[in-house]
Amino acid sequence: MKNVILKVEGMTCSACSNHIEKYLIKQKGVIDARVNLVLGQAIIHYEDNLSIDELGKYINDSGYKYTGIYNEHEESKKDNSKIYLISLGILIILIMYISMSHMVHLPSIPFLHMMNYPINYATSLFILTIPYLIYGRDILFNGIKNLFQKHANMDTLVTLGVLVSFLYSFINMILIILGNKMLIGNLYFESVCMIILFIKLGRYIDKNSKEKTKEAIKDLVKVTPEYALLKNKNGEKEITIDEVKVGDILIVKPGMKVAVDGTVIKGTAHFDESFITGESNPSKKQVNDKIVAGSINYDGVVEYKALKIGPKSTISEMVHLVLEASNSKMPIGRVADKLSSYFVPIIILIAILTFVIYIVLGSSLNTSLIHMVTVLVVACPCSLGLATPLAVVVSIGTSAKKGLLIKSSEILEIAAHIDTIVFDKTGTLTYGKLSVSEMYNYSKYSDQDLLNIIANIESNSTHPISESFKGYKKTELNVSSYKELSGIGIAARIDKTDYYLGNNKILKNIKNDYKEDEEKLANNGNSIIYILEENQIIGLIGVKDIIRKEAKKTIKKLKNLGLDIIMLTGDNEITANIIGKELKIDNIIAECMPRDKTKYIKDLQTRGKKVAMVGDGINDAPSLATALVGISFKNSTDIATNSSNVIITNDNIDRIVTFFSTSKKTLRNIKQNLFWAFIYNILMIPLAIGLFSRIGLEINPMIASASMMLSSLCVVFNALRLAKVNV
Repeated sequence: MKNVILKVEGMTCSACSNHIEKYLIKQKGVIDARVNLVLGQAIIHYEDNLSIDELGKYINDSGYKYTGIYNEHEESKKDNSKIYLISLGILIILIMYISMSHMVHLPSIPFLHMMNYPINYATSLFILTIPYLIYGRDILFNGIKNLFQKHANMDTLVTLGVLVSFLYSFINMILIILGNKMLIGNLYFESVCMIILFIKLGRYIDKNSKEKTKEAIKDLVKVTPEYALLKNKNGEKEITIDEVKVGDILIVKPGMKVAVDGTVIKGTAHFDESFITGESNPSKKQVNDKIVAGSINYDGVVEYKALKIGPKSTISEMVHLVLEASNSKMPIGRVADKLSSYFVPIIILIAILTFVIYIVLGSSLNTSLIHMVTVLVVACPCSLGLATPLAVVVSIGTSAKKGLLIKSSEILEIAAHIDTIVFDKTGTLTYGKLSVSEMYNYSKYSDQDLLNIIANIESNSTHPISESFKGYKKTELNVSSYKELSGIGIAARIDKTDYYLGNNKILKNIKNDYKEDEEKLANNGNSIIYILEENQIIGLIGVKDIIRKEAKKTIKKLKNLGLDIIMLTGDNEITANIIGKELKIDNIIAECMPRDKTKYIKDLQTRGKKVAMVGDGINDAPSLATALVGISFKNSTDIATNSSNVIITNDNIDRIVTFFSTSKKTLRNIKQNLFWAFIYNILMIPLAIGLFSRIGLEINPMIASASMMLSSLCVVFNALRLAKVNV
């Protein structure tokens, strides 16, 4: 059995991916297939006797386009969609002015007045509509193709609405040219343009989010360096990562990244592994300890033996986890997609039956055609096609102004059903960087002066803890005799006075009278720095990752919404419990590796939970992809933001509450839009058929078209209400 990931183009909704999956699974030799709408991929498990070309042919036969084997290193093609959208967005203003200026008593464009120059008016709108038909030809082609394949989707609905409006307007334009000027009010070319423009705008937003998601895999690969330092008989030699073999002895110096997974055989150093563990503090590594590719060496020279390279490495495993999670999500179709397979055939059937019955009853061909066209026009699903994307575009645009980037329209529907939120700790509930949290000052100096002394000394250090003191350097002091004490701390001299900063090992042969204060700092989750002047303790400083100022309020609001809150972190249990207690989070799972996090979320989903994940690091990427909804921050690692569905752009964690509120309001608005889209059909189709003609209630295509436009306007105005809702 073999596995392959193939690229697929032409999918527009979950109905498309479901159709391809079902089609592929039916084919001989295909064991299993999973199609991902967002990534535009098909993961296929197939028998050895099948070829890639045959699999590609199966995809093409299903009605979509196979474009090759997925390659994470492939460069993205240049896309001109933005230029087209802007150009046609400007052109639509002219079209709307020509067609509606008379309604609001604005001066008409010379020689294009509706009543004075009807032929000019009609033909100008027709000509201006052509670019939109060309721009939307992919939608029209797919809609017609899916209609004939008995596989109705959103494109089928949009195509039917566009073609009915266009053909009805085109026929009336011909009649106007032939002299029937009374039909001037029956032109709806602007409807064709608006529908295509709105649908294309929604597709553009979705496509951008998909491209960013695809880049996630490339970002993972970039975590590891391109070169490694190989130890050989002649000393050191720089080689490419592809030249490394299992068993090679490699060297990593301060500031360098570890090239491949391995085991330390000589030396000691601190390594930043936060992209794997989420732990903000550096991890000390010595002989026989494992080190991971991509981790950064802070302060020592280490030799290590290469153990895992290529597809067996930790990074490659994470790539696999992200792909697997992205492709195993439950596809949730939009409401309109679920209804389309029934709605379109029923309307076509009703229209045909109306025509046949009138002919059988002896009506003229003209009368029969008028009733059939009236049914099609009044039931034209323009508003149905706009119902979801309009609400989504408004919500996404409004959310962006509030500091939320929602990358997928589908995610708004999914989020409304979330009942459990899993939070990473480091960089999510906390700021993800060490800061001075508490200080005990036993010296003759003021707090500010003591911190200034420490900051001047620490400015010479490359240790991550030194970052905590950057903002405290107020004046420049003469630091001399600077020396790093391996595994202990720092020694330095300022104006003939010796200072020592470090852990409790620095207190050798020095009496510690401050153990009670030290215990308080430790109990609050601090890393403790001792400050010595000569041989006397003059201060204790607690350094830790600080909780976000909005975190406590956010957790409380989310609990009030009825959501279960879980903290899932790679940090140690003591620190995790301290943070959890302060935020009043009862369910805390600590010391989790990326695979453990992913497994835990999968277990929750197996138990029927609808899970959202909030994280910011590379280690969170698989979990963000596994959860139904992944949420990260703008300043998170690229792989985290690309694996997530929602990005908080203003670094305010309280926006999570805004997102879930927006989701529920948007879903409610979409349902309202669908109600308005259908209520007109329910009310108007019997009139279009002529069931109430005997009592004087009857409509013609012109009134039907006006009704259709009114239906669309109701949907538009209702969707625009989302922009004014304070979420």
